[in-house]
Amino acid sequence: MTNFRYRKPHRIRRKRSPLRSRFFWITLLIIIFLGIAFYFAIFSKVFQIKEIIITGNKKIQAQDLENLIREKINQRLLFFSTKSIFLINSEKIVNSILEKFPQAEETALKRKLPATLIFEIQERTPVAIWCQARLSFPSENFGGQGEKCFFVDKFGIIFETGPENYDLVIKFQDETKDGYLGEQIVKEEQIRSILEIQERLKTNLKIITKEFIIQNANRINVKTIEGWEIYFDLREDIDWQLTKLRLVLEKEIPAEKREKLEYIDLRFGNFAPYKYRTPPTTEESP
Repeated sequence: MTNFRYRKPHRIRRKRSPLRSRFFWITLLIIIFLGIAFYFAIFSKVFQIKEIIITGNKKIQAQDLENLIREKINQRLLFFSTKSIFLINSEKIVNSILEKFPQAEETALKRKLPATLIFEIQERTPVAIWCQARLSFPSENFGGQGEKCFFVDKFGIIFETGPENYDLVIKFQDETKDGYLGEQIVKEEQIRSILEIQERLKTNLKIITKEFIIQNANRINVKTIEGWEIYFDLREDIDWQLTKLRLVLEKEIPAEKREKLEYIDLRFGNFAPYKYRTPPTTEESP
């Protein structure tokens, strides 16, 4: 006897239209809202930059800064131009300012809604002058010594032309060394050592310096206003070298003999060798 099983006929369910889905309409409304908000934020006149405020600048002309900034805030999105405050590339603008204006040490950008940019400029403070020999040029173009001098900040960066006469003058043994504005011409650690040496010579030993001549990465010759020089090794302890200088001046070189001194060398061990200038020989007339 054959057994038969009854199967319920399969019913084909109709697909539900997305137009009847609540999720579809919620998603569509969100997309429309975001589209309107995006258009309003990017192209509405409300958020187009209208005012640029610059603070902290003293030597840099505010108009020059503003002109550069306005060039950078113009943006193109597809076929449309916009100055929306939300599309500002702050890093790009700050880098452009620092590149074009070496006098600027730091720049901070703040947005003030709806349409104002605020730039806070911190300018470099000079701590020294670096003088570059220009022996191949007429001296009248670069001062009486045929030199061109630049202000140097605490990081060793040259940023502006300056006078030949300054409280602290730095030179290189290689007088033809070239440099450009915004370049770190002197290492930061060298600048710190030079400033320390100058201050302690002046305060503790009453020695006024005229020039600091960088011989190489480690050696600096200090020329005093009396005409004699002091040789320092920046790898060695500055305190000990200054102590040796004080002792040799107190015990071996009286003040009246300093005008005949040529140099004191503080670079080696516990000694501070020194040398007097050899007096010129005069030929006796027959």
